[in-house]
Amino acid sequence: MDWTLFGSALLSSTLFPGGSEALLLYRLHQGADPFASVVTATVGNVLGSLITYGMGRFGRQAVRRSEKAELRAARAERWFARYGRPSLLLAWLPVVGDPLCLVAGVLRVGVGSFLLLVTLGKLARYAALAWLV
Repeated sequence: MDWTLFGSALLSSTLFPGGSEALLLYRLHQGADPFASVVTATVGNVLGSLITYGMGRFGRQAVRRSEKAELRAARAERWFARYGRPSLLLAWLPVVGDPLCLVAGVLRVGVGSFLLLVTLGKLARYAALAWLV
């Protein structure tokens, strides 16, 4: 397993800034196995989203402490109110993706449907990147 790719994908799907797509593309360019790389990045990214979900679910009051976090959460809540659970398919998007996972936790979305939708969206993104290379 490529632990660097896994770690990059995990951290980039939490509230910390980062991106794992460039590392995935670099690894593929180096000749890494596309299937294993996509699975590694997806698992790391989904686990990071699950951490963010847990932060929302179990730390609801702490989520709203900073003004920046409040603005991001408010934007994600509007997305969630408008599009519902299927909006979790877009958890891979920059800016709104991580807050969507946080809001899903705050709103106590079922962990099964959360994992299914987030995994599908993130897997599709990484698979599309690998396919384009």
